[in-house]
Amino acid sequence: QVQLVESGGGLVQAGGSLRLSCAASGNIFSIANMAWYRQAPGKQRELVAAITSGGSTNYADSVKGRFTISRDNHQKMVYLQMNSLKPEDTGVYYCNSNHVLWARGYDYWGQGTQVTVSS
Repeated sequence: QVQLVESGGGLVQAGGSLRLSCAASGNIFSIANMAWYRQAPGKQRELVAAITSGGSTNYADSVKGRFTISRDNHQKMVYLQMNSLKPEDTGVYYCNSNHVLWARGYDYWGQGTQVTVSS
């Protein structure tokens, strides 16, 4: 079982920065692919950034060059550094962990942290 706890959300002015953190429990962190998703009011949840167990990253086009995802396998942490924030970045940000073990897929979510960017 994996538990994910996000922190670091808040209210920031446009152009500002925030750093989100996700603390993971369990023993599979090193083999898990990790990701950040966000959901704005009235919209579907969307992928923001992902990092594989091997450290490869990918980003939504809307955040490329502004956001950076990273992970610390020793501390079982994943981070999302968000710079040059825009009002359209507002939403609830969720941490996701997914992995395959013995041909079975596992998918876990945190409770979310609110990010609000004022114009």
